[in-house]
Amino acid sequence: MCKADTKEPPQHPMTVPATEQETAPQFVKATELKEDFHWVYTDEPHATRRKLILAKHPEIKQLFGHCPKTKYVVAVVVALQTYLAIQSPRMSWPAFLAIAYIIGGTCNHGMMMAMHELSHNLGFKKVLPNRILGIIANLPVAVPSSVSFKRYHMEHHRYQGEEGVDVDLPTAIEGKIFNNVFAKVFFVMFQVLFYAFRPMFVNPKKPGIWELYNWIACVIYLYFIYTAAGVTGIMYLLVSSLMGTGMHPVAGHFIAEHYVFILGYETYSYYGILNLFTFNVGYHNEHHDFPYVPGSRLHKVREIAPEFYDNLPQHESWVGALWQYVTNPNIGAFSRVKRHNMSDEQKLKMKCD
Repeated sequence: MCKADTKEPPQHPMTVPATEQETAPQFVKATELKEDFHWVYTDEPHATRRKLILAKHPEIKQLFGHCPKTKYVVAVVVALQTYLAIQSPRMSWPAFLAIAYIIGGTCNHGMMMAMHELSHNLGFKKVLPNRILGIIANLPVAVPSSVSFKRYHMEHHRYQGEEGVDVDLPTAIEGKIFNNVFAKVFFVMFQVLFYAFRPMFVNPKKPGIWELYNWIACVIYLYFIYTAAGVTGIMYLLVSSLMGTGMHPVAGHFIAEHYVFILGYETYSYYGILNLFTFNVGYHNEHHDFPYVPGSRLHKVREIAPEFYDNLPQHESWVGALWQYVTNPNIGAFSRVKRHNMSDEQKLKMKCD
């Protein structure tokens, strides 16, 4: 459920804090646009808020940098998933599915969030070890994606909501198809597949040498799993990834982060316990405002500048966000903010890079 604090007037994400305004817009629940997205003609809000916050709290720059603990988390989780994959042929099918959902789904989703963290170079000071660790985190996920994810994710930050560039956005076809309860359940269960294939149609890019290295590493790892546990071991990893990105508590952030639950707001934070398993990705407004702050220190951004965050709408529960998305007819695939700020020539150049 998306919560709005009505005790004080909330601020718009592109204005100064509400405490410094005489008036501020009230929260209005979003209504679904059945045939189109929420089109706006403004820049993405985070660069503006970043400047405002740094002007008032320059000490936030001290939070920038890498988190040395990331490599240890990745090592432990990859080792655990490798062990469980090797043991999976000895499991009964009920145990296989339960472990794949509860442990495997959480672990593999956590490794996807590690890939996200490392795409921002937040695991080491230099780029190369971040890239290598991202590929290592990718191994139990079983689908080569770390290197490609970084290329697209940087554009998601810089050009949030830009049509034809930000592949985090559903397409119009998705909006028209996934517009009822059963269709939205299907979308949520298999949304990772939409994230995987959508870039090929929306913003295709020529693979680079590091994509090849990513593939080689994953193939070698999966061959090792196959020799140790057969097809069942590979199935365990794939099922873990599919379950962990579908109807799973930690996967709720896919919906909670940017779907428009409150008119005028396109990014939402969540401050609950599931952040422990996802490198604090729930601090999503804070992350977009300061992508050079590692997840382990994102909570300090809010502590330093609460006047910029406490009055923004926030999700109390990722599970609640999934439930609301599926059951609320006013929220669907069209509930995203889109922009047309770039020229066709600019977009074409990006695709050729």
